[in-house]
Amino acid sequence: MQKIISYPLSFIVLMLILLTLVIFHPIQWICLNVFGYQAHKKSVDYLNFILLRIVHLLGTTFSFRNRESIPKGVPIIFVANHQSLYDIIAMIWFLREFHPKFVSKKELGKGVPSVSFNLRHGGSVLIDRKDPKQAIPAIKKLSEYIEKNNRAAVIFPEGTRSKDGKPKEFAQSGLKILCKYAPSAYVVPLSINHSWKLVKYGSFPYGLGNRLTFVVHKAISVKDYNFDEIVEKTEAEIVKGIKI
Repeated sequence: MQKIISYPLSFIVLMLILLTLVIFHPIQWICLNVFGYQAHKKSVDYLNFILLRIVHLLGTTFSFRNRESIPKGVPIIFVANHQSLYDIIAMIWFLREFHPKFVSKKELGKGVPSVSFNLRHGGSVLIDRKDPKQAIPAIKKLSEYIEKNNRAAVIFPEGTRSKDGKPKEFAQSGLKILCKYAPSAYVVPLSINHSWKLVKYGSFPYGLGNRLTFVVHKAISVKDYNFDEIVEKTEAEIVKGIKI
């Protein structure tokens, strides 16, 4: 019954999302090319704020816990499980003060208004999952960027989104490169819950009335632990915070 009810509302939400992405594409271009990085970042922040408000029409709520525990003025590596694209919308808005940059698959780098432009020009990196040799220098460049500018990288070590909320096995290579070339960074584990329920029927229609929660866990100083300890602690915290 919920699926049937969801169709007309989902159509409205999808049209509003697409319209917003199309409108903000030239806004991003103007902000970046005329006014520079900070203006472009602001445009991306407010794009994602509007997208969150649109998703509220589905009865969806967003809760971001323990943000105050995130260290300030240092490079941050956010490591999270991944359940839907709406994870990213929420993280861009709620973590905006940390300037989050994403390790994303190259397919998103073209064809999606606003999203592709931001991934190509906003400081994120696009990697080819089938070509590890290409991914290494790209992630290394992001590591050096956050180290120099005290900004944040976001990586989803599961690789692909979970369709039922259950965490998948974590890959280590991307996180290892980030830690190696951003030695003053703090790894911040982040557990994401119930985002998958928005897309439980697939890309259309949306699930209704879901409460999405993002739980920030205690930061881990890269310089204080070896890599195996960082991975163990990070994965344990994320998995512990996931509610099925």
